[in-house]
Amino acid sequence: MSRIGKKAISIPEAVTITVGKDNVVTVKGKKGELKQAIDRDITVEVKDGHVYFGRPTDQIRHKALHGLYRALIANLVKGVTEGYERKLELIGVGFKAANQGNVLDLSLGYSHNIVFEIPKELKVATETLKGQNPVITLEGIDKQLIGQVAAKLRSLRKPEPYKGKGVRHVGEVVRKKAGKAAGK
Repeated sequence: MSRIGKKAISIPEAVTITVGKDNVVTVKGKKGELKQAIDRDITVEVKDGHVYFGRPTDQIRHKALHGLYRALIANLVKGVTEGYERKLELIGVGFKAANQGNVLDLSLGYSHNIVFEIPKELKVATETLKGQNPVITLEGIDKQLIGQVAAKLRSLRKPEPYKGKGVRHVGEVVRKKAGKAAGK
């Protein structure tokens, strides 16, 4: 039995959850509204301030979907109440980040600047303090979208293993390799 799928999601006061036709769950809160389509085999029930999920059989597929959709709806509830935030830092000499609205201008050591447009559902902020690395902050209610955009920004210049230069999440540890001198 899926341990995650069995747990009920408690609904905070300011949140309303409705299950529409075609098994589409709509979550509305103070920060916005999100929708998630659910597989037709998984049943969703909203009662007594909680959301319950059920599955028809103990097939591996049903067990996997049971836990998956419970986790996705829990992420939606957290998103519309608290929201999500990701911070990326640029490590390297001359690396810069600036934004105008939702357009991010990155200087990552290439011959040209990279202009990256952030989806309108997210807010982006950049800060550069003297003596510290530039930091890009992404905020929004959709955890999946924030993770996808952060991964795309990181892929523009992944941290390399020798000096650790590149775009990385704040707090991410990059294992460094020894250089040529280690062979002697």
